[in-house]
Amino acid sequence: MTDTNSAEQSVTNPYGSTKAAYYALGILTLVYSINFIDRQLLSILQESIKADLMLSDAQLGLLTGFAFALFYTFAGLPIASLADRSNRRNIVAISLTIWSGMTALSGLAQNYWQLLLARVGVGIGEAGGSPPSHSMISDMFPPDKRASAIGFYSTGISIGILFGFLFGGWLNEFFGWRIAFFVVGVPGVILATILYLTVPEPIRGLTENRVTSGDNPTMLAVFKLLVSRPSFIFMALGAAMNAFAGYSTANWVASFMIRTHEMPTGELGTWLALIIGVGGAIGVFGSGVLADKLGKDDKRWYMWVAVCACAISVPLQISTFWVDGPYTALLCMVIPSVLANAYLGATIASVHGMVGLKMRAVSSALLFFILNIIGLGMGPTTVGLVSDLMVDQHGTDSLRYAMMYIVPTAMFISGVLYMIASRFIREDLSKAPD
Repeated sequence: MTDTNSAEQSVTNPYGSTKAAYYALGILTLVYSINFIDRQLLSILQESIKADLMLSDAQLGLLTGFAFALFYTFAGLPIASLADRSNRRNIVAISLTIWSGMTALSGLAQNYWQLLLARVGVGIGEAGGSPPSHSMISDMFPPDKRASAIGFYSTGISIGILFGFLFGGWLNEFFGWRIAFFVVGVPGVILATILYLTVPEPIRGLTENRVTSGDNPTMLAVFKLLVSRPSFIFMALGAAMNAFAGYSTANWVASFMIRTHEMPTGELGTWLALIIGVGGAIGVFGSGVLADKLGKDDKRWYMWVAVCACAISVPLQISTFWVDGPYTALLCMVIPSVLANAYLGATIASVHGMVGLKMRAVSSALLFFILNIIGLGMGPTTVGLVSDLMVDQHGTDSLRYAMMYIVPTAMFISGVLYMIASRFIREDLSKAPD
């Protein structure tokens, strides 16, 4: 290729160089990190908020679970539909500004309903983050690198949890929960500006040498296509049950360690940041790379990676809530935390592989609708309700037993569903439309 041709390509393709693609991936990953810092912050602060606003576990479960998930998932569908026909970069930048501002406003809440409304605002803003980002990444990286790229993007979950626990724990201990919300909310507005100014919109289908048709598929058309693919149904439900276990743990493990093992928030936040944050980041990226590597020979490995992660995690999850010492419990938590999101990169890449170019944002939104209604919406809420029901029998250990029964069961069901999905994945990927 001549220099002239290279120059022409760089003009027409903003991601003609690998460096540009990885820079954009890095910025989108930071955006996703802010998403989870803002979301995760509440879990390390909720014992202080509970005491200050006099809340029950059921109220806390609704606050971090169903009420948030309801608006997050429903708002995500029309936003994703817009993203499949317009500038995705702009949608992510606007959404980031909204959810960061609402996070800061959470610190002003004087009662449960004010805090609930602020968290609903965070949920609506965050709805415009992941589906457009997933679609952009699938247009920046070819299919054989897509699970790895989305796996890297998904490290934003763990990075966000890391800083949410770390900053939230120490800010709460020294300054209180209200200041923690203010401090964490502001950086997102700055990052939104950087994203808007430095990350270009990718060309749809370029990495696959595919050209988009002039038609814009409706949300119903995408839904009909996906539900006609058995592997999508089983992997979506498998992802939902995995998220059920993951969100239940992420939203309640700090309260469990504080109540059962009496750990202070500063020390606990540091431990959880290292275990869930660093460990989870290694796991979600590594699993995406592994799925791409093994999936070259057999696409079923995109499902089997999740099956293996579930099988390894279940006994260690039981041990986490069964053992007596705080540091033993934290040690048992390490491997399940590394494997907690091992399903994510391969699942999203597989869903994008079975739909058309202008269906990717909506397909992500539909996957996340199922994942979050069941996982985020029902997981933390169920744990909170069961904990309240078991208070008379177990006292302060009610949360411990609720988590010990619920979390491993959900993870086991996830593994079974992914194993069923593996039976159909190869055929479904072969039937992808243009």
